Amino acid sequence: MTEGKKMTSSRRHHLKSLMLQIAASWIEQEKKDIEEAKVAYMAESCPSPDVSGDQAALMEICRKIHAALDKLDDERYDAEAKVQKADKEIEDLKMKVVELAGVKKPALKKVRMSADAMLQALLGGKHKVTMDLRANLKQVKKEVKEEVADAGDWRKNIEDKADRKKMFETS
Repeated sequence: MTEGKKMTSSRRHHLKSLMLQIAASWIEQEKKDIEEAKVAYMAESCPSPDVSGDQAALMEICRKIHAALDKLDDERYDAEAKVQKADKEIEDLKMKVVELAGVKKPALKKVRMSADAMLQALLGGKHKVTMDLRANLKQVKKEVKEEVADAGDWRKNIEDKADRKKMFETS
């Protein structure tokens, strides 16, 4: 088909139905092949027992069948153990991948909610818990420092500092 020409819908439906018919015939053939393979395997693996004969021969056949069943059970158990071991290993590897990749934390959204509303949301509507955090705070009184705003004689203040200077010079 060229790029310029489009397929008509009737042609498209016709081709689709042909493909479905071919696929259906392949599926039917595959089912027949599987059924024949099952019959061939059962004939090979489990031949019909010869039940004619005396009791000793029948007991021997039962022992053989029992031994074959034990062998099959052992194989089945071993296969199940392998599968369980592989499943556990797969789970461990998945956990390692998650640990290595890390968990991405979603961006947090700003929520305006009071402490009371948060507690009510967490505990449910039945519980009435009030949490007035401001009431639990200790009251601290500010101490007002009284600075001496002595606008007194400035000469006296200088003389006091001069005395201190003399103390350091003499020692």
